Amino acid sequence: MRRPFNPARLDLARRRRGMTKRSLALSAGVTTQTLTKWLGSATTPEATVIAQIASDMGFPESFFYADDLDEPPRDAVSFHAMSGLTARMRDSVLAAGTFGLALSDWIEERFLLPDVNIFAREYDSPRAAAAEIRCNWGLGEQPIRNIVRLLESRGVRVFSMSEPLKVDAYSFWRDGKPYIFLNTSKSAERSRMDAAHELGHLVLRSQDEDYAKQFASAFLMSEGSILAYVNRGATLQEIIKAKHYWIVSAAALTYRMHEVGMLNDREYRTRFQQIGRLRYRTNEPEPADMERSEVLSLVFQTLSEDGISVRQVAEKLFLPPDELNRLLFGFIGSPVPIPTPN
Repeated sequence: MRRPFNPARLDLARRRRGMTKRSLALSAGVTTQTLTKWLGSATTPEATVIAQIASDMGFPESFFYADDLDEPPRDAVSFHAMSGLTARMRDSVLAAGTFGLALSDWIEERFLLPDVNIFAREYDSPRAAAAEIRCNWGLGEQPIRNIVRLLESRGVRVFSMSEPLKVDAYSFWRDGKPYIFLNTSKSAERSRMDAAHELGHLVLRSQDEDYAKQFASAFLMSEGSILAYVNRGATLQEIIKAKHYWIVSAAALTYRMHEVGMLNDREYRTRFQQIGRLRYRTNEPEPADMERSEVLSLVFQTLSEDGISVRQVAEKLFLPPDELNRLLFGFIGSPVPIPTPN
């Protein structure tokens, strides 16, 4: 016997697709008042109507009859976003995060994942926090070769976003577990900095963007390594050569060098003028390879060996396979693009 229609699922699908209530009502061929009654459980749409809505929105019918999903805690989510992020974009991203939580819970019921080994507390400064965490994790002054692997080994649940939205990354705590979502449409260097930026939000328990930026820079590029590895007053070409040591962008290394006194104010301005003129902020020179989730790769490799496909996992979660793929760092396949909400 089919479960009853779940209006919360319809609203979740609406937000994921970046639709207003009015646009969804028009698509469904009903008035906004009728849709409001559906969402408020005052009335229930006919099964044929739900089937048409499911088809139009690209969701399986079963999605609209399943139980409520646990959503990211909206007030506690730290967004690293460009200017111009609209409420609909934010809602769409958080809806995708809801699917990530559903997948994470499903995985944890079947696999033993690393224990959480990061803690949020008060620090003297973001840079002090970065130095202390590097020390506690035994990183010394060495560069971090794979930050996604490092975070996962400390119990952070890391997922991807693949649509070209104006959100670089976001993070939150939920039931004592940290989550990070990374936009993989950015460069590898940018994604690594975003991951460190979100770690800063998690450990500092702060949504202050400048604090997270300071933390990320110091975490990926320790002061000792900067002082030892690069020349004072380095040229842009020297910076581009040196950036591979930390796997960061030329802009990020320039910022950090100025921060620790290896570039004076004039040199700093000149390097950034050069970076801007050469468009290196959007087209990173000598780019690195994108990092992937080793946890998710191992999970789905094991499932595949047991004869369980990504599509079958999606069916168990009542999700479209493409929505699942978007969370998996692209190692399953290329998701079909969805419209970007305005």
